Amino acid sequence: MDDLTQELHHADWRKSTLSGGDGSNCVEIANLSNNHRAIRDSKNPTGPALILTPAAWATFADSIKNGDFD
Repeated sequence: MDDLTQELHHADWRKSTLSGGDGSNCVEIANLSNNHRAIRDSKNPTGPALILTPAAWATFADSIKNGDFD
């Protein structure tokens, strides 16, 4: 298991402000070392998480802001 994957177990997860208010579409995000970010489904906290590099996170965040996933 690499260092970033180990960090997931102790990460400080926070719910995205863009998640649905009814709890059905909740995404959680955690800051990891070296400016990496992790994303997971809040309904499945022990399930898989995506780990994004700083560049991939910037692209993802810009896509959200631009409404690419609406």
